[in-house]
Amino acid sequence: MFFFIYGKLIAKPNKAEANKVLASALFVIQKKDSLLIEYKKALKLLNEEDYSNSLEKGLVLLAKLEKTNFFELKYLCNFLIGDCFLKMREKDKAIRYYKKSLFLLESNQHLFNKENPVYGKINVFPELKARNLLRLGTLYARAEKKDSAVLYYEGVIDLNSFGKKVLPYKASAFNNLSGLYIKDSSYILAKNYALKAVEIRRKNNNKVSEAIALSNLANIHVIEKDYIKAKEIYKKAISLIEFNKSSKAIKYKENLYYNLAWALYNLEDFTAYDYQEKSYIIKDSLRNAEFDHIVQQVYEKYQAQIAKKQADKAKADVKLKELEEKKTTIFLVILIFLVIISSGVILYNYKLRQNNLKLKLDQTQLAQKSKLEKLKSESQVRILNATLDGKEAERKQIAETLHDSVSSLLSSANLHLQATRMQFNGDSPIEIDKTQKIILEASQTIRDLSHTLVSSVLLKFGLKYAIKDMAEKYSNSKIAIETDIENVRRYHQGFEIKVNNIIQEFVNNILKHSNASKALVKIKDSAGKLIIHIEDNGDGFDKKEIPKKDGLGINQIDARIQMMKGDFHIDSSSEKGTKIAIVLPIQEKDISIRV
Repeated sequence: MFFFIYGKLIAKPNKAEANKVLASALFVIQKKDSLLIEYKKALKLLNEEDYSNSLEKGLVLLAKLEKTNFFELKYLCNFLIGDCFLKMREKDKAIRYYKKSLFLLESNQHLFNKENPVYGKINVFPELKARNLLRLGTLYARAEKKDSAVLYYEGVIDLNSFGKKVLPYKASAFNNLSGLYIKDSSYILAKNYALKAVEIRRKNNNKVSEAIALSNLANIHVIEKDYIKAKEIYKKAISLIEFNKSSKAIKYKENLYYNLAWALYNLEDFTAYDYQEKSYIIKDSLRNAEFDHIVQQVYEKYQAQIAKKQADKAKADVKLKELEEKKTTIFLVILIFLVIISSGVILYNYKLRQNNLKLKLDQTQLAQKSKLEKLKSESQVRILNATLDGKEAERKQIAETLHDSVSSLLSSANLHLQATRMQFNGDSPIEIDKTQKIILEASQTIRDLSHTLVSSVLLKFGLKYAIKDMAEKYSNSKIAIETDIENVRRYHQGFEIKVNNIIQEFVNNILKHSNASKALVKIKDSAGKLIIHIEDNGDGFDKKEIPKKDGLGINQIDARIQMMKGDFHIDSSSEKGTKIAIVLPIQEKDISIRV
């Protein structure tokens, strides 16, 4: 692009026009460089295992790239988001973004055949495609969709490139195909693929990966009860990594020692117990390291909670002291005022004083009556909002407990069952399969319940993505819900939850009562206010006659918005549908310490 523009400058001697074109080109280059910096920040967070923040930055960057033609960055950003969802065990979402990145890669192959600004080398297309296909194959294999997994693995193998960067992906594809065919008892195919994986790993001089490939090959011989051949291959694999101290090598040594012990046991070679003991020693050390890490995390979380409680208590004490001082000042002012009034009243004659007192008494009674009515109304609003606040806080706490604690426990139980399955020769007991299915179903139920109580998208990524997620989830063949969100960022979490609940209630009312085919949710951050417009082309309703059904109800939403010091207006008719306008003062998020 730049050389093409330079050519135009030579062809046109008009300096003003030339400067204008050059300025435009430089602007495009600078914009692309700034977006590339944002991508590298998200990638750095991914490599540091900060998946939540990496995902948030990736989604924000993807929205910025939507209307550009920076296809290389679009590909990289979609792939990064896929990696984040993969690490967060969101398989379906990971597959969606990996497919988007693969489409962008294949549609713009020419861009990756030149020097790439991120990878800094020429023709990275085969390597990137192999990586993409392998990710998709692995995800489909985990989802037990064998045909799709085989299709993507074979796509890696069929790539024409045999470069050093592509061969490891081919070896992984051969290895994974071997595992799939072991499950189907197709041992000849499994063995052929395992041998191809071993051959590639050996050529690349990757001893850890070669040991893993040899382990798979030996496992096939164990299944075929050829324990002598299995023993030979297991020992060869162990010799490759015996003195390797990396965490990956140590983990696979534990498996190799255990599997070798099993082969020796079947050969009635009692050195099996020595290798089994080596396996247990490594396993215990890994478990202790994991346990120490968990304890450290729990301790840090506990310390953070204590610090927060202490800070909250200090703030509450300061506020209480200020309130007491304010009460004292008001009391003194009232007392002085009463003394002045009393002194003035003495100067008047008795009759005039009585008339004035009578007039004051009447006025005071009217003012008190008006004040009592106002206090009663405000009290009702405060009680309602306190109830709703308590309900929202309770739902959030339950959702976090389900997601963070119960889901983790179920995942741990599932891993233990998987480890137990590996200890059986041949088919494992059917009870293990059933138990794993029950655990997976319970995990999904808990995840769905957690999302129903409080949207995890809202808590992690904020109002903007929660509303988009809501619109996408509720849209169907009968109604299309669109969004128009401008300048919306992260706010105080309580404020985000309240706004999300208000919008969700109106969307629920549209779905239940309006018979609309289209709806629109518009949100805009402007001058310290959050401006919300919700429209539909449905039947409309009478605001005074709408029944109070499930959820907040119109009157209760009105009370909620009053408490948030906002404005609320409904315009509805049977022919024009319904238009809702809400304006809320923004509550900024608290400054917190990340532990």
